[in-house]
Amino acid sequence: MARVLDAQLKRALADRLRYYRELGIYDFYRREPASGALQPDSAISEPPSPAQEREEMTPRAKAVVPVIPAEDVLERTGRLESGIADPVRGLQLIREDIGDCTRCRLHKQGRKQIVFGVGNPQAELMFIGEAPGADEDEQGEPFVGRAGQLLNNMIKAMGLPRQQVYIANIIKCRPPGNRTPERDECETCSPFLMRQIATIKPKVIVALGAVAAKTLLAINSPMSDLRGRWYDFRGTKLAVTYHPAFLLRDPRQKKEAWKDLQMVMKELQLPVPTKGVE
Repeated sequence: MARVLDAQLKRALADRLRYYRELGIYDFYRREPASGALQPDSAISEPPSPAQEREEMTPRAKAVVPVIPAEDVLERTGRLESGIADPVRGLQLIREDIGDCTRCRLHKQGRKQIVFGVGNPQAELMFIGEAPGADEDEQGEPFVGRAGQLLNNMIKAMGLPRQQVYIANIIKCRPPGNRTPERDECETCSPFLMRQIATIKPKVIVALGAVAAKTLLAINSPMSDLRGRWYDFRGTKLAVTYHPAFLLRDPRQKKEAWKDLQMVMKELQLPVPTKGVE
């Protein structure tokens, strides 16, 4: 006779399934205990830590987990957007799933609001930065401060309006003092970015700066090694260039950033102007 799961156990299992799916693991199989009896609740309610699972599991691995009704999974995993063709509605569902997020420490460290992302939900080009700054935290939109103005100039130099691309960050809350995001903060927040990418389906992603590049590519290399080549990111071409904030500190590197953007324009079959980023 099938066992009826209580509400608390259903929530725990649904959260576990959501975690697996955000890692890219979709194949699940049910394993019956050798004794024929179900495991006690404690064996399920205390799974390995996420850090342990990241080290031990690879994408598309076959996870053995108890099966719960499909409607409960859909209700609680927050992946309803995966079956929706309209990217506008898909992004809305992801934003609703984030809510007034308290999943990491940043919600206690002075952030004012979630900075979700902005732009064309059907954009062919997506820019991904590091984290919101003070201006972004105030306005709730990525890249609106000085670095944002330079990014606007970079996009304009490519012959595109800002509204035609999509812009987001690895994490969606401002770190205190604009410090570099911690690894666990990136790991907690980036699955929502992965869902945004899957919903928008851009042709090209541009990672702005080392944090974005290293988080997306899982490569710990200097920018000099990361730039100037294409990467395959889940079937989407990805290029790396300098973060606009870095270019403000070292304007000499604008010529190098322009080379990266020219590579992107050629891939998108955009006319390449001779005038670069100012």
